[in-house]
Amino acid sequence: MLEKLHDKLGLRTNPVIFFVSAGLTALFVAVTIAFTAPVDQFFGTLSSWILEKLGWFYILGVTTFLIFLIWIALSRYGNVRLGGQHERPEFSNAVWFAMLFAAGIGTILMFWGVAEPISHYAEPPQQNVAPQSVPAAKEAMNFTLYHFGLHTWTIFCLPALAFAYFIYKRKLPARVSSIFQPLLGDRIYGPIGKVIDITAVIGTIFGVGVSIGLGTLQITSGLSRLFGVSEGKITQILVIAVVTVIALISVALGLTKGIKRLSNINILMAVGLLVFVLATGSTLYLTRGIIETTGNYLSSLVPLSFWNDTFGNTGWQGSWTVFYWAWTITWSPFVGIFIARISRGRTIRDFVRGVLLLPTAFSVVWFSVFGMAAFEIERDGSGGLVDAVVGDGDIPGALFTFLENFPLATGISAISVLIVVIFFTTSMDSAALVVDMLCTGESEPGPTRQRVFWGITVGVVAGTLLAATGKGGLEALQEVITVVGLPFFIIAFLMMYNLVRALRSDVGNFLPPGSARARRASTSEQEEGVVARD
Repeated sequence: MLEKLHDKLGLRTNPVIFFVSAGLTALFVAVTIAFTAPVDQFFGTLSSWILEKLGWFYILGVTTFLIFLIWIALSRYGNVRLGGQHERPEFSNAVWFAMLFAAGIGTILMFWGVAEPISHYAEPPQQNVAPQSVPAAKEAMNFTLYHFGLHTWTIFCLPALAFAYFIYKRKLPARVSSIFQPLLGDRIYGPIGKVIDITAVIGTIFGVGVSIGLGTLQITSGLSRLFGVSEGKITQILVIAVVTVIALISVALGLTKGIKRLSNINILMAVGLLVFVLATGSTLYLTRGIIETTGNYLSSLVPLSFWNDTFGNTGWQGSWTVFYWAWTITWSPFVGIFIARISRGRTIRDFVRGVLLLPTAFSVVWFSVFGMAAFEIERDGSGGLVDAVVGDGDIPGALFTFLENFPLATGISAISVLIVVIFFTTSMDSAALVVDMLCTGESEPGPTRQRVFWGITVGVVAGTLLAATGKGGLEALQEVITVVGLPFFIIAFLMMYNLVRALRSDVGNFLPPGSARARRASTSEQEEGVVARD
C-alpha cells in the first residue's frame, strides 16, 4: 500500500521510513492540539523523572564522547581519509567552517550570548559563590563555555564522523542505521534498521523544532521592541510561517546556491555584530577578558565535565546542562549528516580537529565579548540586565536590552533580528535537506518537493511546541526535548562501538602493505571473519 502511494506521488525515498515518520509526526501534532493538558502532564512528569534519575548519565555520556574523539584523532586511525585515498575536500576551510557553524549553533549564540552569562552571574550554579560578584562572573563564563564549547561540538562531531565513515568509506546509505552495520550486518536494511531511521527522523524534526522555537521567541521579542508588535502566540506562528517560506525558497535553490550563500552571509553579519560590540564597548577590557576567560575555561574544563551537583542537589543542572545535552543530541543526526555531507575527503584527524576546535574557538570569543560586556554594564549600574533576564524572565529579549547600551541601538537591534532570521532559515533549510537524506539513504538531495515537505513539517512542529502546548515558551520546549533526547544517548554509545569495530576491521586497507600493523590487522580480520567493504 505504501509503495503504491509512494509511486503515485512520484517520490524518491524509502516508503516505510518516509510515511511512518510523517505519520507519527502528524499524530503528535494532532494529539497535542486535541489533548493539550494530558500531553503537558505526560512530558512534564517524564522529563522530571529523567532529570532526577538520569541526569548523571547525560553528564557522563558527553564527556565520554569527547574523550573518545580525542583518542581516535590521536590514534593511528586519525590518518584514515573519509572517502577515497586520494580524495580531497570539496569546500575550502573558510567555507566549510561557515556552513557547519551556521547549521550548528548560530541561532543559539544569538539567543544565549547575553542571557546565559547574566543568568549564572545573578544566580551562580554553585552555592559557595556570591551572586553578582567577580567569582560569580568567572563561574558564569566557565559554565557558559562548558555548555557551548567542546562538549556541544562533541555531540555534533561523533555522529558526523560515524556518518562520514560509513557513507564514504563503506559506501552505505546515508542513514543512521548504516552506522550499526558492524553490529547488525544486513539487518540494517530490515525492520530493525527502519526503526532506527524513523527514530532519527522524528528526533531530528523535534530537535530542530526546539531551535526554531527559541529563534522565534527572540525574533518576536526583537520585533516587539522595534515596532511594538505583540509577542503572543499568533505573532509566533506568523514568524514561523514567514521564515518557513523563506527557507523553502532556499531549499529550492539547493546546497550550493541556497545554504552555502546564506551561511556565508550569516557568518559575516554575525562577525560584524561581534566586532561592533568589541569596538564600541570597552575594547581593552573585552580583549583582556577574552584571554582570561579562555584560561579559566580550560582550567575548569575537567572539573565541570564531571560535576553532577552531588552535594547541593539543587536541580539546577537539570534545567541547564541536561536540557542542553538532551536537546543537542536530538538534532545531532541532522547536524552530523550535514557536516558529513560537506566534509568528504578530510582525514579523521583533520575532521575532528576542525569540528571541535574551530567552532569552539569562535564560541569562546563570542561569549567572552558579549558576556564580559554584559557584566560591565551591570557592574556600572546602567544596564538592568539582571532585572530583565532573571527578574522578568525575559531571556529572548536579553540581547536587545543589552544593545540598548550601545550606539545606534535601534539599527543594530534590527540587524540582529535579521541575523537570527537568516540563522533560522539556514537551520530549517539544512534540516529539510538532511531529513530527506535520512529517508532516501542517498548523500545527494532528492526531489525538491520532498525537501519542501520536510521544511513545512519542521515549521509545523515548531509552531505546535510553542503555541499548542498549555505551558508554551521555553518550559514546554525543555520538557519535550529532555524526553526525546534519552534514546539518542544510548544510540551515541553504540556509535562509538560500531565505529571502532569498523576501523579495526578495515584498518589493514589503510596501512602500507607489508607493515607489521597491516599484517596484524589482516590476521585479526581473518580471525573475526569480517569482510571489509571499501
